[in-house]
Amino acid sequence: MYENKQEEQTAVLAAIDTGEYDAQRSMDELEELAKSAGAKVMGRVIQKKDRPDPATLMGSGRVEELAEFVQNSQVELVIFDHELSPAQQKNLENALGAAVIDRTTLILDIFAQRAKTSEGRLQVELAQLKYRLPRLAGQGTSLSRLGGGIGTRGPGEKKLESDRRHIRRRIHALEEELEALEKRRGLLRQRRKKDDVVTVAIVGYTNVGKSTLLNTLTDAGVLAKDMLFATLDPTSRALDLPDGRRVMLIDTVGLVSRLPHQLVQAFHSTLEEAADADLVLNVCDVSSPEFDQQLEVTTGLLKELGAENVPVLTVLNKCDKLPELPLTLDRKTAAISAKTGMGLEKLLEKVALNLPQTHQHLHLLIPYDKSGLIGEIRQTGKVYTEEYREDGTYLDANVELKLCHRVQEYILLNE
Repeated sequence: MYENKQEEQTAVLAAIDTGEYDAQRSMDELEELAKSAGAKVMGRVIQKKDRPDPATLMGSGRVEELAEFVQNSQVELVIFDHELSPAQQKNLENALGAAVIDRTTLILDIFAQRAKTSEGRLQVELAQLKYRLPRLAGQGTSLSRLGGGIGTRGPGEKKLESDRRHIRRRIHALEEELEALEKRRGLLRQRRKKDDVVTVAIVGYTNVGKSTLLNTLTDAGVLAKDMLFATLDPTSRALDLPDGRRVMLIDTVGLVSRLPHQLVQAFHSTLEEAADADLVLNVCDVSSPEFDQQLEVTTGLLKELGAENVPVLTVLNKCDKLPELPLTLDRKTAAISAKTGMGLEKLLEKVALNLPQTHQHLHLLIPYDKSGLIGEIRQTGKVYTEEYREDGTYLDANVELKLCHRVQEYILLNE
């Protein structure tokens, strides 16, 4: 028996710094993305430039230096932290003598590796084809490469070497399949609303601990690893709150800065779970120096999805890594460690507090001839205490608002 291990591809990272954003931080994220895709990063190159070179993105001198490094270090792949045009990609591959991909292709490749459900795979293939279609003319060398590797997963060589008409037909077919799935998802959301199912969506940057939180709260068994985009497909699990309510907790795909527009479009129906939720848990890694920017990315996407009016509870995760909490906590902020379980009870209390009010805490004395009400209260709320008294059954309970008018005359005000 031999273990079939896939060797890491050697890669070098390259970028230009135009001052538009923090290039060093973006390169750190690109390195994490490359490692998540299975690459071994041999080095990185950043060139300060006022504007990108239309032919090779970088200046000719820096391209020559990069080509020398690629040859001496036997680098197989060069990953650029920018979206490359077809001409730039072709020119760079010729100049460097190695495969060249950009940030968007890398993220699409990771998504292709991680998608498990049929809907996830359809969404990834659609995003890949839409991105590669206008680039077919400039991808002669990269498309003819055999043996796979980072940036070549997904639809496959034959499909991509087909004529544009065939690819457009495939895109149209994928869009129709996803539209049918989106309608089904919409019907499920309508059914949940009709059945008064309360939903709580977990959103946030990739690798901040969303899946760990879901697993800790619900024993969901979702893959939780210290890598970017460890989970891609959404997972829903029931969760009981301290006030007796049962909610549907939904994990969503992780985000990164400058998330490719094709992915936002392709995963729109999945991300809409957040827009349609009763409450959003915006999870961030409070131990990360970039956690402010992570919150901004998530807030921006929620706004793009039309979810800016959904109540948001900010969840500061990985607090076990800090000597003390840096922020004053209010009802809209919770500090936790999903790994150790610290602060989870308080989190659930704040989830209940921030959700629309559906129950009322009451002390009741229900006559024995009205005992059928007790079963309804137990079914739709939570009974904390139940005592049999001389003139009826005493309840300390959370009662659904729909039932409150029917038990109005049995409320005890002095308990």
